[in-house]
This record gives sequence, structure tokens and C-alpha cells, in this order.
Amino acid sequence: MLKELDPPAVRRWSRHCATSLGRARAEIDALNVFPVPDGDTGTNLHLTLLSAADALDALPPDADVGATWAALARGALLGARGNSGVIVSQALKGLADTLGPARGDGAGLRAGLVRAAESARAAVARPVEGTLLTVLSAAARAVRDAPDDLAGVARLAADEARRALRRTTGQLDVLSRNGVVDAGAAGLVIVLESLAEVVTEAYSERHEVPAPAGRVAPEARVGVVPEAGVEVVPEARGGIVPEEAGRRHGDGPGYEVMYLLDAGADEVGRLRAELDALGDSLVIVGGEDLWNVHVHVDDAGAAVEAGLRAGRPHRIKVTWLGGRPHEPGPARGVVAVAAGDGLAGLFAEAGAVVVRREPGSVPPVAALVGAIRGAGAEVAVLPNDAAVYDVAVAAAEIAREEGTTVSVLPTRASVQGLAALAVHDPLRRFDDDVVGMTDAAGHTRHGHVWVADRAAVTSAGLCRPGEVLGVVDGEVALIGADLAETAVEVARRLVSGGTEMVTLVVGVGAPPEVPRAVEDHLERTRPDLEIVVYEGGQGGYPLLIGAE
Repeated sequence: MLKELDPPAVRRWSRHCATSLGRARAEIDALNVFPVPDGDTGTNLHLTLLSAADALDALPPDADVGATWAALARGALLGARGNSGVIVSQALKGLADTLGPARGDGAGLRAGLVRAAESARAAVARPVEGTLLTVLSAAARAVRDAPDDLAGVARLAADEARRALRRTTGQLDVLSRNGVVDAGAAGLVIVLESLAEVVTEAYSERHEVPAPAGRVAPEARVGVVPEAGVEVVPEARGGIVPEEAGRRHGDGPGYEVMYLLDAGADEVGRLRAELDALGDSLVIVGGEDLWNVHVHVDDAGAAVEAGLRAGRPHRIKVTWLGGRPHEPGPARGVVAVAAGDGLAGLFAEAGAVVVRREPGSVPPVAALVGAIRGAGAEVAVLPNDAAVYDVAVAAAEIAREEGTTVSVLPTRASVQGLAALAVHDPLRRFDDDVVGMTDAAGHTRHGHVWVADRAAVTSAGLCRPGEVLGVVDGEVALIGADLAETAVEVARRLVSGGTEMVTLVVGVGAPPEVPRAVEDHLERTRPDLEIVVYEGGQGGYPLLIGAE
């Protein structure tokens, strides 16, 4: 019997949680009717705890207690799936914040459970009773006055959670109508029972998951195929009859949107208010400039754009919750983002559906989704700017949930997009076409010149207003005084022995001597090159250069 939760015990607990939830996930999935009956709560909790356990496995064996708890919390945060997974990750963070800097004895665990319940509830915009939050709060209340005995605190928390779980059926109408306990709460009970088993060193092969008492139909089972080695017990193969499920697909918001967000606490506070007005089931957890955002909305694009205003969203995941998905047309298409009239015309002439953006800005997610819908059933997207890439990925996620096959190519510059579009072949298999376009873009080096409008520190040193910056493959490579001379030097650095073609895209208001100087230099030094000049009409960048 353990007296303290030391690093090896925390590691054993995390792995035991993941294993136990893996064994029970089909049964928990079968209980899932709130907030939407999508049959994945058990799976989401299993994956969340699996991420936490994997994070601990990646630590060195001699990691101290603070590093161990921090890795557990961060692993859960990064791997959190679904509404319940995100809330449990915040509960684990509450434990980590308490037990990381303190002793992991009974008093420490008691304080940690109280902190876990408080922080998990604070993360949910509109808490609902009869859920995971209710059960966690009940466990925390039960141990407030418990003796300072680690095993006693752990066992008391697990036992009270089990009792509170059974009460959830009568605390939430949708659970009562279907004769089930809350699915997320059932998973939390397994987390707490796993902790008690590690502390008492008395392990169970399987944890009880209350079977649905309402009408069930085996053919109505909604869930996922388990991983190899995960047992599905016969009792868990039923499912809630669709007409008895709570908020059926199509009755509420159409999309679940999740993403990790790099942002400060103030920005997250504003994001919370904005997302709360857009939808429901809002949970934002995390801290120290990294957050996990979960919300159900009708306008997935607006939820992602809110994240873009708050900071940098990444690992964006959009899931269609119900209703009638968009049915795309039969054609294959390409969507290209362009920042100038001339560039837009070039992409359109080559057959792409063009999404315009202003220089230095990104297009709305909704505009990209609309373009993808109009392009066909199989669509390649050319972001043509590093800042546009994440928005394009979000739009692609939405379109995929509506039935469209979408691939976002890693084009970081317009010249790469032009190179990719030049080899587009709608008669090839879609995957082969994407590979060919990606290969063409990847073999195109890109650069540009622009005039600094303020002092700044760059990878080439300090620049002053009015100086010319030469950018090579996305990095400031040189600082010059003359626009034409800097453009020539950028071209010289881009061109190699294997270069066959150079593309020059002239920006709006660019002095004509700039592209002419580059052409003259290349004709003298590399007469074998094919040189193509386009009027791109882009603002901000007098000259874009591509070397294929």
C-alpha cells in the first residue's frame, strides 16, 4: 500500500487509466447521449489518457515529481478529445498544479481533488449538472474532511464517484429518458478507481460500466472499431434507440470544432465570450499560453476565425455532428488563394477557383469553404502563403465533413502555386495528381523583395525604414539599399545548376527597371534558362521570384 504518489506511481496510474478506459470504451460509447449522441465519449477519454501516458513514457526514468505531473497534464492537454476528454485534461491539470510542488500524500491528494473539481468546472462556459462535473465535485466534497491517509482518500473519492455516477440518471432529463448514466462521468469513475487501485496495489481486470436501462437496439450501436487487443463485451454492443436519444443529430449545432491555441490569458478571455455567443458545449482548458478549445457551433469557420483573432490555432479538427451534409458536384477542382488582380487572373486562366485576399491578410474561412464546395468533389487547395495555410486546413476539415475529398498543398508562395497548377491533370487519380502538384511546388524555390516600413530585427540583422529586404525561401537573407540590386541578388541565390525556369511576378507600382535588371542578369549568366514575366498586381511586394 502506497504512502505517497511518487513519479513511478503516477506513471503506473496513467498507464492503468489508459488500459482500463480502452477495455471499457465500447461500453461508455454506448451510453453517450449528451450533449450529442455521437457514440464516442469512451473512445475520446481513452485517447486522452493514452496521450498522457505516452507523455510520461517519453520522460527520462529519473524525472522528478514536478516534471512528472507537468508531463501528465501537458500530455492530456495535447491529446484531449471531445467534450469529456477536454474536461478531464483540465482536472488532471488541477491535480498536477497541486501535487507537482507538494507531497503526494493523503493531504496532497485531498487538496488536488478539490483543485481538480474547481478548475474543471471553471473551464466549462455553461456547466450542466448530472455530468462529469457533478461526479467530480461529489468526489472532492467527500474527501474534504478525510484523514490524511493516501489509500483512504483515494478509495473514498472513487467510491463516492461511483455513487454519484448512479445519481446522474435522475439529474439530467436526457439521461432519464434513455435510462443511462452520463458517459463522461462513467469514464471519470474509471480514472478515480484506477488511482485507488494503484495506491492500494489491488488491481481489477475490468471496471463496471452501468449498462443502459432504456430501450436499446443492437443494430443501432454507434461507435468505432476497437484497436487490436481491446475487448468488446457482448453487453456493450447495443446502442440507444435513435428516437430516444437526447439531442439527435441535426437538432443542435452542426459542427464540433476543436483546436490547440497559442495565446495569452487575456485573449482567451475574449475568445471565450465570442465562442459562447456562437454555440454551446464550450470548454477552454490549459494555461501558460497553450490552450485546448472545444465548442459546438453552426458556423465552424467563425469559430476558427475567432481563434485566429485570439492567437495561433493549430491541430484544427472539425467534426460534422448532424443534419444534411453538402453534396459536392462531380468534378475535380483546384482552389487557389491570390493577393493581386494579375495573380488571380493567372490562376483563373489555369482553371482554378480563386479566393482573393488583401496583401498581409488571410481570407475568411467561409470564403475558402465556399470555394471548395464550388470546385468539385475532389479538390486541391493552394494557400500560396504560410499565413493562409492554417485557414486552408480549417476550411478543408469543414468541407471533408460535408463529403468533399480535399487536400491542402504546402504552397508557401504564389510562384509555388503557379508551378503546382501547371502540372495539374484532372485525368489522373486524385492522389497521383496531388503528389505531382506537391512535387512541382516543392521543387520551386521562392523569394521576393520588399521595402521596410519600420525598424525591425531580421534574420539578416537590423533593418531601418526604407531599406530593401531580400527574402529567400521565407527567410530574410539580405538587406540592401537598392531595389533592383537586391532583387538581382535574391535571384542569384535562388538559381542553382539544376534550375530550368525562372518566374518573375511584378507587383503593383513596381519600377520597371527592377524585373528588367533581373532578366538582364539571368540572360548574361544563365542563357539556358527560360524566363517568364507576369504582371501580378500584388501589393507590398514589388517582385516575386520563383526558380523551378
